[in-house]
Amino acid sequence: MEIKRGIPVSPGVVIKRAFVLDTEDVRIPRRHFIDTDAGGEIQRLRSAVIATRADIAAIREKILKEVSDSSVPNIFALHLAILEDDQFIRDAEKLIRERNYSAEYSVSRALRPQLKRIQGLRDEYLRERAGDVRDVERRLLKNLLGQRREDLQHLVHEVVIVARDLTPSQTANLDRNKVRGFATDAGGRTSHTAIVARALEIPAVVGLGDVTTDVSGGDWVIIDGNRGLVIVSPDEKTIRKYESLEHEYHEKEVQLAEIRDLPAITLDGERINLYGNIEFPEEVTAALNGGAEGIGLYRTEFLYLREQPAVAPTEREHFEAYTKALNLLGDRPLVIRTLDLGADKFPPDAGGQFEKNPFLGSRSLRYCFQHPELLNTQLRAILRASVFGKVRILLPMVSTLQELRRAKEFIANAKARLDAEGVAFEHKIPVGIMIEVPSAAVTAGDFAKESDFFSIGTNDLIQYTLAVDRGNPHVADLYNPAHPAILSLLKHVFKAGHTAGIPVAMCGEMSGDLDYTMLLLGLGLRVFSVSPIMLPELKKVIRSVSIEQCKAVAEAAMKLDDPLATLNLLRGETRKVVPEAYFDEE
Repeated sequence: MEIKRGIPVSPGVVIKRAFVLDTEDVRIPRRHFIDTDAGGEIQRLRSAVIATRADIAAIREKILKEVSDSSVPNIFALHLAILEDDQFIRDAEKLIRERNYSAEYSVSRALRPQLKRIQGLRDEYLRERAGDVRDVERRLLKNLLGQRREDLQHLVHEVVIVARDLTPSQTANLDRNKVRGFATDAGGRTSHTAIVARALEIPAVVGLGDVTTDVSGGDWVIIDGNRGLVIVSPDEKTIRKYESLEHEYHEKEVQLAEIRDLPAITLDGERINLYGNIEFPEEVTAALNGGAEGIGLYRTEFLYLREQPAVAPTEREHFEAYTKALNLLGDRPLVIRTLDLGADKFPPDAGGQFEKNPFLGSRSLRYCFQHPELLNTQLRAILRASVFGKVRILLPMVSTLQELRRAKEFIANAKARLDAEGVAFEHKIPVGIMIEVPSAAVTAGDFAKESDFFSIGTNDLIQYTLAVDRGNPHVADLYNPAHPAILSLLKHVFKAGHTAGIPVAMCGEMSGDLDYTMLLLGLGLRVFSVSPIMLPELKKVIRSVSIEQCKAVAEAAMKLDDPLATLNLLRGETRKVVPEAYFDEE
């Protein structure tokens, strides 16, 4: 049994077999052989080695004929060397004889020591050879499993995903009925893997560093999304303990469900609006079940990432997605964010856009202005859908007033074309902007004069303000919402919105983090938009505090210059109010 500690990003406890995405692309269905004997499994292993050796040799010969760079064929010579390592073969056969492991599982386990040795080397070039070991493993497993392969898009059993990281397009294509948890080497609290895990309402731990090296497909794994623990191959005592914790967590969910239909009102009578964040229309139901009063953020770029092969959604596909969400919402509002492609979110067939600094490059509105057909198609669909409910348009990554004005020209042109065609739409549809870059936050007073509402995207606002890549584990400790600069910017934005008389919402992950609820209420936030899974606990905190109490907490926090001290203060105050929201560390 091995216990690994990472960053908890989605609460809950799950005990399932592992699907190790980065090493196999398929799940090993059986850990032990059942319908054969040790001799039969060893023969299967040897046959797979022969077949894999032939595959690699054929690829090497093909490369020799087609590529002039002599170093490329040497890569496959290394693959052959790994495959022909006598020690690896002996270790795998020993596992079959002594532990009754299946040939597939023996391959995975026998290669673990090699992977760990390579990843422990100081030389970066040599460390990168771990990828060659994984490639050999993948080829062996493919030959062993044949038609019994269970890939990520066609899972047969419930699993937990273990991966280095997951791209937005991978997460968008997950089978939501089979994936019950995440554990990743990379990532932080606001990584896309974390966001999707919360949307799926499943436990997740990220930033584990090397969990993919320590887990083989088919291993039993416990993911503790409350404490940030991943337990590999747990013993019986640990399994019984976590089965009990899993039961306790579900009981807590039942208790929180009792306040679902109660209003989010503070002890001194202040009404707070709670909305949900979604990626797909069907998630509206989960948000409403959690007590949401509407949808404060519909991330529409997932329309572009969901299908294979990826083709830009048509106006009809946009329209049908939005009207589906509106039908589920009834008279509740739907805030539709125009597509936020770029950076790390590109359709699978786009090949990515190779930029040195993609998060500072062509993304969001900038990308749309360079591909006006995408924005025009989406705006027409949004406007057409607006007659079926309370639709609002949210523009992402606005950094200058000129960008806002240009986007509003696109909206005006779309309205004019629909008018000319005699198509009905809501003429006074509200248009707001995301406050997620420092330039927009600093000049929020100017933006407030030309916007109908603000929605603060703290994920990007924090990373751009602090110059910290929110998905990079090497600087994860520097990504801190409690930094004095962040608090000052938030206070400034709230003041600008309130002075102009426009609503200020927050849809970033900070709004769903209970550590910051009292602070945000004290600074003036009255509209929270969060992952549906966080709604009940957030409402519990809101109904347990007064605005005056929160103002005192915010005032104390603003006087501190150490983010960790600020976080400790906020966590301590929240724990006093709702101690049951925190699972004690062991």
